[in-house]
Amino acid sequence: MRLVLAFLAVIGFAGGAAADGNAPVVPAATGDPHPEGSDYWRIHHMDMLLHDRDLTMREGVRDLSPDDMAINASIGTCFDCHAVKDDAGAFVSFEDDRHFCRVCHDYAAVTIDCFSCHRSTPSENTAYRAMAKPDDPSSIEAYLSRVAQEMSE
Repeated sequence: MRLVLAFLAVIGFAGGAAADGNAPVVPAATGDPHPEGSDYWRIHHMDMLLHDRDLTMREGVRDLSPDDMAINASIGTCFDCHAVKDDAGAFVSFEDDRHFCRVCHDYAAVTIDCFSCHRSTPSENTAYRAMAKPDDPSSIEAYLSRVAQEMSE
């Protein structure tokens, strides 16, 4: 019984701390708000990122142009609005506890591994986002077609 009471007391203190305004201070975003609303993104961002990861990595769907909006949650575009700068005006990386993603994830004790592969600061060069279209000779589809043709000869 004492263990249950101790557990409830700890939960009560933690809940009270969050209710008293000790929640994380999320850095303000720049740019236009999400059409779905910030609350929607707070709740569903991981589902959307995983969904779009699967579209990209497993199905080969790419966000080819502003007109092709198949990918709605590209981690590369998050930093267009959600990059934090230090006092010198340089973007902080995920190693810095002021990083946009870390503020909430550290508070919630959630470990993320996105930045073991992805960069955690905005890129100066956004040309990498423009993927080759299937009819472009430099696209992966064109390459695979050439390889298949060579193998069939």
